[in-house]
Amino acid sequence: MTDVVLFHHVQGLTPGVRTFAAELAGTEHTVATPDLFGGRTFATLAEGLAFARTLDDDAVEREVDAFVATLPPAVVVAGVSWGVAAAQRLAQTRPGVLGALLFEACYPLGPNGFGVWPDGLPVQVHGKAGDEFFALEGDLEAARELAAAAGPGRGEVFTYPGDAHLFVDSSLPSSDAGATALAVQRARELLARV
Repeated sequence: MTDVVLFHHVQGLTPGVRTFAAELAGTEHTVATPDLFGGRTFATLAEGLAFARTLDDDAVEREVDAFVATLPPAVVVAGVSWGVAAAQRLAQTRPGVLGALLFEACYPLGPNGFGVWPDGLPVQVHGKAGDEFFALEGDLEAARELAAAAGPGRGEVFTYPGDAHLFVDSSLPSSDAGATALAVQRARELLARV
């Protein structure tokens, strides 16, 4: 069994994020889903982005750290889009992280991101090949750099056909059940290895 913490996207901890967490967990793993928006969810990406811009980044980091402190020290970190920032920061800075699952976003290594990638830490990055927020704004290139830093067999980047953002959230119109099922299968393969 592997403990996972999954950070939601900018539209909040939606029913679709909860469903995705349950699919990742299956019967073998546990997936915690902290609500960083205090119960708020947003109907559109624009509304969620507007709310996220009002948040204090340091306060969000403190909330993330406080939540993760309640979990076992050996944990896999995961995030969807906006939530990737929390997951990737923890992966690159918190001792005891076993791996990272980054869905629909990725930050660059180095001073513009969260520093270097820990030696040997497994990571998967998943996104749509034509997603304007993932493929067209530099995240895909950052994901490839991250996978190379993780090393052969430790870093993987998976792209899926289409241009939808937030495709893993079954409660949104952008949902793609087929791509989500494949992403879950691949993610569970990483969970079985750590």
